[in-house]
Amino acid sequence: MLYNSSSMEVFLGLPAADGVGIGTAFVIPEPVKRAIPRHRIKIDEVNQGWARFQAAVQSVTLELSSHLETLSKTDERDKAQREVFETYILMLDDPVFSKEVQAFYEEELFNIEYTVEMKAEEYASRLRQAGNYYLSERAKDITDIFGRVLDEMLDIHPFDINRVPDGSVILANSLSSADTIVLSKRKIAGLALTEGGVSSHVVILARNYGIPTVVGLENIIKKVHNGETVIVDGKAAEILVNPDRHTIGEYKSKILAEQQRKIQLREFLGKPAVTKDGVEFKLFANIGTPEEAELALAEGADGIGLFRTEFFYMSHSGVSLNAAARSFTEQTQFEAYKKVLQIMDGKPVTIRTLDAGGDKLINSVDIPLLDEKNPLMGLRAVRLSLAYPNVLKTQLRALYRASVYGNLQIMFPLISTVEQVKGCRRLIEEVLAEFDSEKIPYNPDTPVGIMVETAAAAVISDCLAGVSDFFSLGTNDLTQYTLGVDRENQHVSSLYDEFSLSVLRLIQMTMQNGKNHGVPVSICGEMAGRQDSVMVLAGMGIRTLSMSTKLISSTKELLSRFTIAELEAISAEHLNSL
Repeated sequence: MLYNSSSMEVFLGLPAADGVGIGTAFVIPEPVKRAIPRHRIKIDEVNQGWARFQAAVQSVTLELSSHLETLSKTDERDKAQREVFETYILMLDDPVFSKEVQAFYEEELFNIEYTVEMKAEEYASRLRQAGNYYLSERAKDITDIFGRVLDEMLDIHPFDINRVPDGSVILANSLSSADTIVLSKRKIAGLALTEGGVSSHVVILARNYGIPTVVGLENIIKKVHNGETVIVDGKAAEILVNPDRHTIGEYKSKILAEQQRKIQLREFLGKPAVTKDGVEFKLFANIGTPEEAELALAEGADGIGLFRTEFFYMSHSGVSLNAAARSFTEQTQFEAYKKVLQIMDGKPVTIRTLDAGGDKLINSVDIPLLDEKNPLMGLRAVRLSLAYPNVLKTQLRALYRASVYGNLQIMFPLISTVEQVKGCRRLIEEVLAEFDSEKIPYNPDTPVGIMVETAAAAVISDCLAGVSDFFSLGTNDLTQYTLGVDRENQHVSSLYDEFSLSVLRLIQMTMQNGKNHGVPVSICGEMAGRQDSVMVLAGMGIRTLSMSTKLISSTKELLSRFTIAELEAISAEHLNSL
């Protein structure tokens, strides 16, 4: 929706991540899909085509060399990216591959674009079938780097998210989780998206990183231009374009009020979460990278309730999905998990195994990028891990090696059957048997729990209690799967309701089965951090919540204003049909 106020335009969307941001519009263009033509050429066209190929190779090589010069030779953060670009440059200069391409091109007389694509894929296929880990990793490098050469020849220039300048308000149809992670490391004023639901992973990340966000903004990227001043009001779900000085002043006052509110909440940093009548809660943090554990500790978290390891994968998988796929080794993961455990210094740390697939695409040679008609219902999370057990086993080895450095808990995502948990535990037994043989130390008492985020898991939570040390309710997916509503889709966002009686009944059922079997139950979905839902959950009996780090102090302040009886009364209004 759009309305005008003099020269100012105001767009109305859906509230996603609170906060106010003022910045300069940066419109991210829609990606152009590469379409490779295939046709025969005349003999007198051969030289011209080959010259275009060589010119494209030279152009891409120069671009990579220029980028390489900007990367530090000593900074560990630049090491992986340097390795990628150095590998690319070597491949572009490979005389053997070049002769193969030229021989096929001159003999078969197919156009040069088709020839390059076909020979690159043929070469990559040979590497994949070699049965060698290193060579299979290089296969993706081949297709990626010569894909860049093809883009140059076809005049296609994919947008690089790293080009977004600080101080920008990003306008786009959608962003990937990987792009959002890249933007989190910049000073971004806000996000304005035409697509995405209020509980999408992009929005969850935006909340974690404190980026004001509005979604469901139809046609905004066609009506706003780069360089225009934009205000994002995440709470009111408004985007103001070309505001006057008076309006800018008003919103600067709102930003100041937000900052003052944060200062007031600092008094809760070192205090436990306690209700007005003295009932104590445990408030944990959701994180996606080891570095976020530092912030969680500074914000007074009682521990880490959810380490989303797929976001760690994304943040280390290269500059984008256009970059070469890498492998996430046991050692790389071990160092990350160890770091989080050491930072938290004995506080509980729950690390969720890889929740890849669906909308969370990970650029790894170990994990396929599947083209599924309904990916959210497809091969994702624990299903993907069990389908590719070496990926899960590598992660389990890293986790158990790290277990001696702190208070670790391991959690499996998207469980829907008892057999899935048993399959994961069999892999754990294999890992621990190997460790015993290899004399590798580990903590054999590391708790192993599950995410309850499908209706199936909630309904059989009494059975799952027999194979689980704890339950963590993932209310985002639980709501999505229970109501049959895609939480990434703004067209059905009005149907996405975490307060639906069906969802609340499943939460209540899981809590009761956990209580009956002595299995602790916590909440780690977005419901755990929203003030309205915190009151309802607390009144239902939940005493452990895991949320975005920035919400911990405000949740402590909220709980301090109510007694348990008052919270139970609030819950009763929502649960009157139970």
